[in-house]
Amino acid sequence: MNSSYGSTPRQSSYDAIIIGSGPNGLAAAVTLAEAGRSVLVLEAAATIGGGLRSSAWTLPGFLHDTCASIHALAPMSPFFQNLSPDRVPLEWVYPPLPCAHPLADGRAAVLSRSFAETASELGPDEQAWSRLFGPLVRDAGVLFPQVLGPLCFPRRPITMMKFALKAIRSAEAVARRFSGEEARALFAGMAAHSILPFHRAMSGGVGIMLALSAHVGGWPICRGGSQQVARRLADYAVSLGAEIVVNSPVRALEEIPNSRVVLLDVVPRTALRIVGDAWPARYRRRLQRFRHGIGVAKVDWALDGPIPWSNPLCAQAATVHVGGTFEEIAEAEAAPWRGTHVERPFVLLTQPSLFDPTRAPPGKHTAWGYCHVPGGAVESMTDRIEAQVERFAPGFRERILARRATSPPDWEGYNPNYVGGDITGGMMDLRQAFARPTHCWNPYATPNPRLFFCSSSTPPGPGVHGMCGHHAARTALRTRGRRLAVS
Repeated sequence: MNSSYGSTPRQSSYDAIIIGSGPNGLAAAVTLAEAGRSVLVLEAAATIGGGLRSSAWTLPGFLHDTCASIHALAPMSPFFQNLSPDRVPLEWVYPPLPCAHPLADGRAAVLSRSFAETASELGPDEQAWSRLFGPLVRDAGVLFPQVLGPLCFPRRPITMMKFALKAIRSAEAVARRFSGEEARALFAGMAAHSILPFHRAMSGGVGIMLALSAHVGGWPICRGGSQQVARRLADYAVSLGAEIVVNSPVRALEEIPNSRVVLLDVVPRTALRIVGDAWPARYRRRLQRFRHGIGVAKVDWALDGPIPWSNPLCAQAATVHVGGTFEEIAEAEAAPWRGTHVERPFVLLTQPSLFDPTRAPPGKHTAWGYCHVPGGAVESMTDRIEAQVERFAPGFRERILARRATSPPDWEGYNPNYVGGDITGGMMDLRQAFARPTHCWNPYATPNPRLFFCSSSTPPGPGVHGMCGHHAARTALRTRGRRLAVS
């Protein structure tokens, strides 16, 4: 434990108390501390970070990112862009390729930093990929601040309207632009990050934004593990005077010191347990209707060598989408919503030790892969996940030194905010992408003027971008006025 993190609060009163130290809680702490406010962060676990944790889950010397590993949105996040590299020294590592997608017969589709290079490898879909992503790359400087921003009237309404017409489409509709297997499969892997069936609205929009983030930002990893992102943010907040206390679960507001405001880096279900009657009954009922999505089954591996991909291009990407064709991935993503498991799941795989040697002993490697399963499912997916990797990397199983499997109940036991194994803070369908956590113009504020939401259950939703916490902190500073004055 970092010596800067305490075991008990040092003061009896604070301007702001933040419950939870995930990326959004830490972003809120930084934003408030930069504004000169006294801040206390309370973390239930022994280590900070939420989804930004790394540990030796398999064997000594093998460092595994617990949840977030590829930081697709951090390079485009206004919060991260405004951090001083001298004060928050994050070392981003960019793989040669953001993503690879192996196919049958040793083929692979690849997502390059350049949309033109990506398009040139897609055969009959070169023009279709260029027509879709060329204008979006040109407008990325407008799109990402708006998409990652709070709900407001857009600065470039025509540009945003054109984007919105694409973003609300289903993955099936977007994929009809493409005729070749490579482009359709490549886009399917992007759309699967929506954790929605491919016929549902917005599943295509998530795929578009994710591919765009690769063309613009490159999908970096953090040297030394994702825990370094949390540690650097926390150390910066502490340097500004904030306090962070670990091993400090909050069961009720009465347990915490006095404060002018409280920011909740938790999902609505957890918040309801903490806040209780401090919110009116009507608002509590609305929060109870907040919906969580399907779960995740994950396997971490300690490996005796790199994954032996049939196509060597897969070894140039930190992220590999393992699932075959568009049709195979569509079926794999629809099955959990029917409450079933498929024999060939779509596996989102990362292999960070290829590009960051701090993750494993010399000559050894770490990797993890996860697939989507019904919420709360207990059925093991380890054999099926490994069979999918073996399908495109013969000999993979022979290189496994140790493994650790994590099921949806394991996720929820590890972090109560991962309800039923939902690691995204709540379903991101068309309705709940904007009504997070409820239908209201300012989603960070609540009926109690002292309480604010700052978790990924608010816009812009999941991802390591810090913007939920940043927006919530700015809302608290703006709406509390003189009552949140400098102490």
